[in-house]
Amino acid sequence: MGLIVQKFGGTSVGTIERILRVADRVISYKEAGHQMVVVVSAMGKSTDVLVDMAKQIAPHPSEREMDMLLSTGEQVSIALLTMALQQRGYAAVSLTGWQAGMITESVHGKARIKDIDNQRILRELQQNKIVIVAGFQGITEEGEITTLGRGGSDTTAVALAASLNAEKCEIFTDVAGVYTADPRVVPTAQKLPSISYDEMLELANLGAGVLHPRSVELAKKHQVKLVVRSSFTQEDGTYVEEVATMETGRVVSGVAHDEDIAKITVVGMPDRNGALSRLFNTLAEHQVNVDIIIQSSYDASATNISFTISADDLPKTLSTLEANRAKLQFEKVEHEEGLTKVSIVGAGMVNNPGVAAEMFKQLAEQEISIKMVSTSDIKVSCVIPASQTGLAVRTLHTAFGLDVAEEATVYGV
Repeated sequence: MGLIVQKFGGTSVGTIERILRVADRVISYKEAGHQMVVVVSAMGKSTDVLVDMAKQIAPHPSEREMDMLLSTGEQVSIALLTMALQQRGYAAVSLTGWQAGMITESVHGKARIKDIDNQRILRELQQNKIVIVAGFQGITEEGEITTLGRGGSDTTAVALAASLNAEKCEIFTDVAGVYTADPRVVPTAQKLPSISYDEMLELANLGAGVLHPRSVELAKKHQVKLVVRSSFTQEDGTYVEEVATMETGRVVSGVAHDEDIAKITVVGMPDRNGALSRLFNTLAEHQVNVDIIIQSSYDASATNISFTISADDLPKTLSTLEANRAKLQFEKVEHEEGLTKVSIVGAGMVNNPGVAAEMFKQLAEQEISIKMVSTSDIKVSCVIPASQTGLAVRTLHTAFGLDVAEEATVYGV
């Protein structure tokens, strides 16, 4: 039997009872002869509690100190799970991100993994121990604690699976796999037996919260066998693989939505070479990720640039633009909140013209306003009012033949 990396999310370890249940599942793999490395998130909503505590003290706390604070959540989980395993008579050891050798870049809040020194983990495995690793966190070469951003425990698990040449990486969550849409929004969503890396990456980037986008990128790059499963049942999950074995005739594989969207419009920018470069380089220097971009004419010498960002980045984006007004030479900045990006994804869209037109038609028939559009070979995204999110997702799910007769079951919620 080979080495398996498992990851359990916050819901899966949200109570002592659930931690004990996770311990039992890990033990069943160990008893089957596998070496086990287990990555866990902070318990339940404990990260949100820590964020709220920080904001009661400082509305805009230091990013370094936030990493110091938030990294404690996973330490609670790994210690409790290790105690549960030891209490059952199994050798186990808990390791923080830095003890596990997770070396990251020097960015607080959204750090990327640069390297993994896995020697400590290998030593513990050689001693027949179950290794429990804190997800979501690492350390810089200068010794600063960092976090990987929301969902970063997925990235930790896949990175470890690649580094350790694991047989597979299992991501345990509160749903039974990857669905054609969020079952909480679309009760008739169906679980996919498999999905390609590219389709999963698009879904993850477009708001499907079951996997972190960077974890899918890593899995594809290193060909990590990835499985998404429920921590509350024993049923098979969804395999994420290079060539999906699912029904090849389906044009659209899923509908995703992201309600965390804000729109920025920079009005009256000089219409000359280098203006766009200066704008988006300035935002990149301040760690602002830009998504959909639209340029439109303003007058003969100026242009308007509209783009979407995460709503969480809105205050930072507005302050960055204002601080660089003289350099960028724009007239004013407008912004809009309360938006959702709804997307259809499917590898079959490449050879099927008219998919975007059908999407627009379906939304128009429901009188859903489309504010921005973005396309690629395997996805079409529309920015719409957040108040119409549920209607849009359900309409598209039905229109593209993704409904099943029976409602999907959501576990652990």
